[in-house]
Amino acid sequence: MPVAEPIKNKSQLTKMAKFWLKHGNVRNYTMIILGVYSALRMVDLLRLKWKDVYDFDLQEFRRHIVLTEKKTGKQTIIAINCKAIVALKMCFQEKRGEFIFGNNRKEPKALSRVQAWRIIKIAAKGVKLDGQISCHSLRKTFGYFAWKAGVLPVMLMDIFNHSSFEITKRYLGITQEDRDKVYLGMVLC
Repeated sequence: MPVAEPIKNKSQLTKMAKFWLKHGNVRNYTMIILGVYSALRMVDLLRLKWKDVYDFDLQEFRRHIVLTEKKTGKQTIIAINCKAIVALKMCFQEKRGEFIFGNNRKEPKALSRVQAWRIIKIAAKGVKLDGQISCHSLRKTFGYFAWKAGVLPVMLMDIFNHSSFEITKRYLGITQEDRDKVYLGMVLC
C-alpha cells in the first residue's frame, strides 16, 4: 500500500489549495487550508462543526479548536492561525448546516473521507502534483514544513499525539537529499 507523502513545495501547495477557489468552491479550499494548518487527521477535520471554530454568542472566531481525537481519544487544543481564519471567514459566508465541511444534500452531514480524498486528488491532479498525495498528506505537510522551520521533532511528536518518535520520523518524509544537506552544510573547523 502506498504511503502518503507530504507536499514539500510551497508553491505547489498554494496552487493546490487555490485550485478550488478558481473553481468556485470555497469549502474545498478551506478544507485544504485548515487541513494543513491544523495538522488534524482527516476524520477529525471532517467532524468539525461551526461551533468548534466560531463563538456565536460573541460573534467571532475562536482562537483555538478544542477536540477529542477520534483515533487516540486524547484531547487536543489547536491554535487557529490567521491564514486558517481567512479561509474560515470565506467559508462562513456560504455556511450551510452545522458542519464546516458538510455535504450538499438535503440532510446535511459531514463530507465522507472518500469524498475528501477525491477533493484532494482532483486538486493535486489539476496542478500536476506528483507523488502519493492523499488526505494524510495535509497532516504530513504541516509536519514537514514545521520541521524545516526548526520546530523540534519532539514538539511535532506531541502535536501529532504519536506514541513513538519512529512514527514522527516517517511523517517528516526525510530523504537522502535532506540528510546530504546536513552533512554538506556543516562547517565545524
